[in-house]
Amino acid sequence: MSDETGDEPGLLDLAEQLYSLPLGEFTAARDALVKQHRGTDLARDLKALRKPTTAAWVVDLLVRHETEQVEQVLSVGAALREAQESMSADELRSLTRQRRQLTAAVTTTARGLAREHGLRVTEAVAEQVQATLTAAMVDAECARAVRSGLLVAPLETTGMDDVDVAGALALPQALGFEAPAAAPPEAPPRPELRVVPDPEAEAKARAAAQDELDAADEELAAAREAREEAGQRVEELEARSLQVQSEIDELRRRLAELEEASDEVDDELGGAEEERDEAQAALEDAQAERDRAAAALTALDPR
Repeated sequence: MSDETGDEPGLLDLAEQLYSLPLGEFTAARDALVKQHRGTDLARDLKALRKPTTAAWVVDLLVRHETEQVEQVLSVGAALREAQESMSADELRSLTRQRRQLTAAVTTTARGLAREHGLRVTEAVAEQVQATLTAAMVDAECARAVRSGLLVAPLETTGMDDVDVAGALALPQALGFEAPAAAPPEAPPRPELRVVPDPEAEAKARAAAQDELDAADEELAAAREAREEAGQRVEELEARSLQVQSEIDELRRRLAELEEASDEVDDELGGAEEERDEAQAALEDAQAERDRAAAALTALDPR
């Protein structure tokens, strides 16, 4: 948009350029324009342009870089304003909850976008951003103000109070203006990749092949050594097995001899026990005979 005189940009065009800048560059850029147009009414109007608050700048940034999301918020807000006239109290509460969820999600997007542009958004600023988006959904004039991308102050309304929309805009002409979507950042040119023949490719290939062969030879030698050690171990264990088997055979022979001797001892033990029992019986008989004899002697002795 330009002045009626032709080529020179007008106040609204210059304001659009200023409010699309990073927040920290606004004042210097505005003062440079004032100096450039010194002595004109345009210089006076430019000097009157206020630096946006952080929350207002974040909303303006969102309008330019996430235009589709902002349009969705404004469209949903317009539809809800029409529908809520016939809604019940429960439906209105549900509407308020859904509206809050939508504005919270878009506020999260705005915080991430601001971070990408070098500005950290505090919780307090985020609350002002969400309040401004809510106002845009609740009030049609607030929606036009947000869509301008020329906010200098956040908005807030419940839908039942009057909002100073003009006081939140950079200039009166902003109401009805729609900030253009920012052009997507240009992708850096892709480097041209060319395959450059390596003059030492053949030598490197030979060296790599020789390294592989040397490694394979080492593995083969190690495998042979391990095979010899394993063979020796098998021979040692076979010899030990024969020795142990021989010892087992000797023990079995000795066990057979001891079992035979045990049987003989058992037989002799049986005979000895019989002799002992017979001797015991003879002893008892002799003792009884002796006791009778002693008794007879005592009876014959008058003393």
